[in-house]
Amino acid sequence: MATTLSFFPVANGDMTLIQLGDANRSTLLVDCHFREPSSDPDNPIPDVLTPLRDRLPRDEKGRPYVDVFLLSHPDQDHCRGLATHFYLGPPDKYPDDAKPEAKKRILIKEIWSSPIAFRRASATHVLCEDAKAFCTEAKRRVAFNRARSFVGVGPGNQVLILGEDVDGKTDDLGPILVRVDDGFSKIGGVPNPCFSAILLAPLPPPHFEGDSTSKNDSSVVLNMTLASDPAQEQVRRFLTGGDAEVLVWEALWVHNARRAQRLQYDLLLAPHHCSWHSLSHDSWSELRDEAEVSEDARNALSQMRRGGAIVSSSAKILDDDCDPPCYGAKREYEGIAHEASGTFYSTAEDADTETGEPLEFRISGYGLRRLGSSRSSRPKSLLRPAASATALAFPNRPVRPNKTAGFA
Repeated sequence: MATTLSFFPVANGDMTLIQLGDANRSTLLVDCHFREPSSDPDNPIPDVLTPLRDRLPRDEKGRPYVDVFLLSHPDQDHCRGLATHFYLGPPDKYPDDAKPEAKKRILIKEIWSSPIAFRRASATHVLCEDAKAFCTEAKRRVAFNRARSFVGVGPGNQVLILGEDVDGKTDDLGPILVRVDDGFSKIGGVPNPCFSAILLAPLPPPHFEGDSTSKNDSSVVLNMTLASDPAQEQVRRFLTGGDAEVLVWEALWVHNARRAQRLQYDLLLAPHHCSWHSLSHDSWSELRDEAEVSEDARNALSQMRRGGAIVSSSAKILDDDCDPPCYGAKREYEGIAHEASGTFYSTAEDADTETGEPLEFRISGYGLRRLGSSRSSRPKSLLRPAASATALAFPNRPVRPNKTAGFA
């Protein structure tokens, strides 16, 4: 038994499946982005639903399920297809039992969400239909928990709210609320020997001025500690942050500069699909190599432990003005990886964009290793240098200085 992480090729979107090495082989799905498959040579779109379902367990009725679905934030490229391929509603009213297994929608035992799920759609907080469906389901589960005083809530009704909302909106949710800087290790209310995490964001005011309703800035940032097996023979860290942009990473560095170990990782999902806006306040398309990198944001994102990896879940990264994914951000992440003898990967190049098979890593007795692919010539070891030191030095790249000496 080992813990695996699978990054599906969903272009500029996120879909990461974590299969833990515990006895139940617990599953956590972080975001989803299901597009209509297409064999159009000018715009091929792989089927990622089939390889995902192939990796999911089934219950006694043959229904596929995930133990946890974490929505980092309610943008379409993080929840597209949710209402189509997952069952959202009371578990005792699941309607697909008479259907063949291939047609049964995926059950979600427990939902994890930021409190942005409680905010109404507005001109500045526009929700797609899948996001609306998710928010409705999250609210249903919270109401169900409240009605039962948070006791005896079973799979299909479980929910965790990650972060506090403004104006005391989440103050009464104690048993299902995780506050920033809190650690937790339960899945479905039960401690899991292969999982623990610390919630780093969304940061509430006064870290940001006013009540920010930006979906990106409300992204859940989690640093997960994942063990290879219940005996914890090998333990590695996975940092994921949705579409958190530069303000968030700056605030996280200021907040954690004296305890930087909270930001250390072995595997990083590059935020916002390798966007320059997670590293800089400047426009890459306008300034290119003259764009300044925020020192605070880079510090937060560069806490890689030796031999780690960074994954860009994005379209192919080209030397052009696109953002995301951004060529300048890719160079910066390659530099971060090189500093720690690590490796930069992209789902557009290292997953199978024809079959939809993901880029996968395994945490086992050998540590963190990339699983081989029939289409890739890259070695499995993560110790391959990202590029030469000369190519990654960027001596002329401007850096916006750290403007804060510490934090309260």
